[in-house]
Amino acid sequence: MKIGSHISLSAPDYLLGAVKEALSYNANALMIYTGAPQNTIRKPIKSFKIDEAIKLMEENDIDIKSLIVHAPYIINLANKIKPETRELAIEFLKKEIKRVEEIGAYYIVLHPGSHVNQGEEIGLQAIVEGLNEVVNEDCKVMILLETMAGKGSELGKTFEEIKFILDRVKNRDKFGVCLDTCHVNDAGYDLNDFDGILDEFDSIVGIENIKVIHINDSKNEKGAKKDRHENIGKGTIGLENLKYVVNHPKLKGVVKILETPWIDGVPPYKEEIELLRQV
Repeated sequence: MKIGSHISLSAPDYLLGAVKEALSYNANALMIYTGAPQNTIRKPIKSFKIDEAIKLMEENDIDIKSLIVHAPYIINLANKIKPETRELAIEFLKKEIKRVEEIGAYYIVLHPGSHVNQGEEIGLQAIVEGLNEVVNEDCKVMILLETMAGKGSELGKTFEEIKFILDRVKNRDKFGVCLDTCHVNDAGYDLNDFDGILDEFDSIVGIENIKVIHINDSKNEKGAKKDRHENIGKGTIGLENLKYVVNHPKLKGVVKILETPWIDGVPPYKEEIELLRQV
């Protein structure tokens, strides 16, 4: 099982420190942001201690494809109301992709965007146009569209919306999907029937497109469209359902990443990873 968690980058060791932290959780995967997800402030990649981090990963049999990068939340390719905001999103995503290439990582997870009351089809088409502007055939990373909860005017809340985007991007081989269990639950899919969810996803999008899964319990009932993560086994999805997801034979090679809340100021990832590994 390839499993890990979101880990913050911090001075002075940045990526090297993140790998060390992942190892302290007995993880063999990890997800990072290259800077704060709420802003565009970024440290130079050369300060990240990349070579030492990759060496440590290799020494501990962590595949480079198990190092996932998440794009910042502020990128909204669906917003065509404010041209300057959209241009910022496009230019910043281009820069973020270059940073991921410099790190040597392969996957970058992206929230598709919110249509901000323009309407779903206009928003979806805007996402397609933005991605086609950002991603060319020379791109060395794969953009993973994250399945969303449907909070506010979020797009990507249904498999059909993900399909709409993937069917229209030009460099199709540069795109995949990140499935989020909390988001799927909050969007209205029943995690008590995960086989049914996978079958539906496979018939609409294709199961081979799932490259990463965010493993999160949910504070909300199915269909709440609120997107509030809960600790493993403490929410409405439940431990057994999440164990079923991480151990599913059809998803054996897929990287699983926890984004659950800290408990009393302490990350719970070592305990939660152990919990999920117990069959």
